[in-house]
Amino acid sequence: MKAIVQDKYGPPDARPELREIDRPQVADDEVLVRVRAATGRWAWDIPAVIRFVARIGVRLRKPRPDVLGLEMAGQIEAVGKNTEQFHPGDEVFGWGKGALAEYVSVPEDQLALKPTNLTFEQSAVVPFSGFTALQGLRDKGRLQPGGKVLIIGASGGVGTFAVQIAKAFGAEVTGVCSTPNLELVRSIGADHVIDYTQEDFTENGRSYDLILDMAGSQSVSEYRRALSHDGTLVMVGSSGSASSHPYIRGLGRWFSALVLSVLGRQKLHGMLSTRSQNDLVAVKDLIEAGELTPVVSAYYSLSEAPEAIRHADEGHTRGKVVITV
Repeated sequence: MKAIVQDKYGPPDARPELREIDRPQVADDEVLVRVRAATGRWAWDIPAVIRFVARIGVRLRKPRPDVLGLEMAGQIEAVGKNTEQFHPGDEVFGWGKGALAEYVSVPEDQLALKPTNLTFEQSAVVPFSGFTALQGLRDKGRLQPGGKVLIIGASGGVGTFAVQIAKAFGAEVTGVCSTPNLELVRSIGADHVIDYTQEDFTENGRSYDLILDMAGSQSVSEYRRALSHDGTLVMVGSSGSASSHPYIRGLGRWFSALVLSVLGRQKLHGMLSTRSQNDLVAVKDLIEAGELTPVVSAYYSLSEAPEAIRHADEGHTRGKVVITV
């Protein structure tokens, strides 16, 4: 089968390429998926210092080629003898290492039936961004109907999901993005939009019950000015100021939040999403109810996957990038 393979360790020196490799074998507790669309390179929202330590451990072992990709949608080709949820021919979506390939074998609890109203390409971009937005708003943010939420990075992969999920929860949503993306953020449901190139939301006098931050454009102290007296800040992944060192900026902001939380009623959190089949199904239900539609900005073929990876790694992507297999 064809797959996107990488021999070297992660960016910036990695050079993924298209190769012919053996089709994966199906374990007793796994299913074999014929991939129709895929996305996701690595879990790069993990703070860089954690990735650095993990990579040291990897380097102690002999390097071996890795098939890239984390999210996918496709059809069940075969099932292991201990699986119960799916049958050959079922259309599914979910996550699994090695998704940028014609076939991938994954545990069945990493999949759900594909939303009936989405294409394979749309479904493939849902898992991580979808349940990251859901967990940030529902679990960390404790968003309530009528609450005022500010979403920073509203035009990105997680942000476009967060705007729509917050609206589905009955919130008043303000999205922060750049000038070219204002209409996109309005079109997916934001009640208000702020162009960060023209306005500083920490200085305009407005306050919010919840700030969901995917950009890390300002300090935790500055964000606190835009929170209500008992509001909540949720910082997703390793977002941090570009002026701070890349290996510490994510953890540094989390540490600042922990210290400042002790000083008042505001709740300040760092967040990494948890992979959850239940939350994947919850996002699917929102999609099938018409509350949520993925935003896909670019489509690539499997042979163009290295270019797609570079595109996504550059940042400032509108919605998600998908690879058709």
